[in-house]
Amino acid sequence: MKKFIALLAVMLVGAGICFAADPAEGYWISYDEKTNEATAGWHIWVDNGVLKGEILSLAGKPQDEKATAGKGKSYPDFQNGADLATVTVVGTQWIWGLTQTKGEGNWGKGYIIDPGSGSKYTCTVTFHAADGKKYKEDTLEMRGSLGPFGRSQFWKRATKEAASALR
Repeated sequence: MKKFIALLAVMLVGAGICFAADPAEGYWISYDEKTNEATAGWHIWVDNGVLKGEILSLAGKPQDEKATAGKGKSYPDFQNGADLATVTVVGTQWIWGLTQTKGEGNWGKGYIIDPGSGSKYTCTVTFHAADGKKYKEDTLEMRGSLGPFGRSQFWKRATKEAASALR
């Protein structure tokens, strides 16, 4: 009986490891790469092998703000082609279509829209575990590119409460 219980425990731990969430999943706070100020709280998740992301809260802005800078812009694969100016920033999925590229924590071939400008970029996501050196805490590198040009932001892991509480 003891051997059976030990074997069962090993199987459960092994199953837990196999079905563990990708390290990119969770709650994150985005930061402006120039000022290092928090900009938004995010929820990132995997749905049927596709990474997605939604804004939960905005720093220094009304939570019901619309993406007015995107007036007149629409994309057929985003919000059924809706004019961006009609979409609220909070509660909208701005990241979609990313697939795993180089193993856990590495995603690409998807898209992100900057709700501040309405611009759509190809997107890659790379998880960097806290190492006490370059990465003092778990960090998500979000890179948006338009052709050969792009920029990265480095987001910090947060709790659901913290990602939802920016105001």
